Amino acid sequence: MNAGLLVFILLLALSFLGIPIYIALGIGTLVALNMADLPMLVLPQKLFAGMNSSSLLAIPFFILAGNLMSRSITGKLIDVANALIGRIKGSLALVTIVASSLFGAISGSGVATASAIGGLTIPAMKKEGYPAPFAVAVSSVSSILGPIIPPSITLIVYASITNVSVSKLFIGSVIPGLMLVLCLMGYALVYAKRHDLPAHEKMPAKEVARTFKSGIWALLMPVIILGGIFGGIFTATEAAAVAVVYALVVSLFIYKDTKWSELPGSFVEASVSTATIMVMVGLSKASSYVVVTSGLPALLLDTFSSLTESRVLILLLLNLLFLIIGMLMEANAAIIMMTPILMPLLTLYGINPLMFGIVMSFNLCIGLVTPPVGLCLLLSNQIGETSLTKSLKALMPMLLISICSPFSPVLEDKNFPHPEDIAAAVKRVLNK
Repeated sequence: MNAGLLVFILLLALSFLGIPIYIALGIGTLVALNMADLPMLVLPQKLFAGMNSSSLLAIPFFILAGNLMSRSITGKLIDVANALIGRIKGSLALVTIVASSLFGAISGSGVATASAIGGLTIPAMKKEGYPAPFAVAVSSVSSILGPIIPPSITLIVYASITNVSVSKLFIGSVIPGLMLVLCLMGYALVYAKRHDLPAHEKMPAKEVARTFKSGIWALLMPVIILGGIFGGIFTATEAAAVAVVYALVVSLFIYKDTKWSELPGSFVEASVSTATIMVMVGLSKASSYVVVTSGLPALLLDTFSSLTESRVLILLLLNLLFLIIGMLMEANAAIIMMTPILMPLLTLYGINPLMFGIVMSFNLCIGLVTPPVGLCLLLSNQIGETSLTKSLKALMPMLLISICSPFSPVLEDKNFPHPEDIAAAVKRVLNK
């Protein structure tokens, strides 16, 4: 058996047995190294080389900033969203989508978004008469905005493997993320009208102003992060450090809802999450070495080239592949495993690695709401206390919208908004 293929088989088999993904990846790499008669010294060497990347420094900072702000801003983001669109039918569903996008621009995590936002909006929707499966579906599908809208941990991992600019990936993911937000809001509006979902009374202007005044510090965080990156003021890694400082100041001294005694817990939680990701990234270098040495990428390249010469068709096939893999594997782990194998395909078919990374990340993140992994769906369903089958049925239209949204991978590179063009437009606006 091909040693590179063995890595994948063992990774999937051990993961299904409940073994943590980073341990499964390490075991699979060790077995494959032994099978291929490669020196075991490769593992620690590649492990260190994989973690020795400056772009990865952004991960612990963004995770820590998200942990700090999640303790204080969740309710304020929901209040702001409700002040804007509360008078519309089905407003709580719209609030869930908008608040998830705002929270995602801070945390970069789908699971954190589902827990923080869904934990508040799902019970509220049920209380106002929304069908529980619909409430669960809206919350879970909105949570995938976390890993898509920058700062995205998934895109940082991809950048560390491919050496593509993190800032450019962040800039390039903004428009697809906003398009998904609008598509989901459109569906929620149609659903609310058909099922006559309730609306809140229009808030007085003074109350709206008071809500915005209370939530302004929470809203400024994604503006500072994204504006700084888009405007060329600081890099993605520097933006992550700025986000931590800002989160500490706001949580401790402005909102004052975070105690000094709670900080060690936040630091430990961020450290554990970071360590898991860093180990996976490091091990990916070792597994990639085995995969490349085994000749698996060349075999895959020959297979695809024999099937078709169409770049669009290849992108469609890869899109389907990512959707399937996303159902079976966590997004970061999938990117770590698949990217080194597929990079030769990008060169052969002239596919922009920047566009490919965004498409790959997005489609894998859909796995957060698709069984058997479906962490965000399972978490939201637990909060909603309803049937998983009914939640899946309610989720299907929104899932199809996500898959068939306008930022589909069939878009040619020339039609895909280039991050440098977006950044230039932002700079012109800021200068004016």
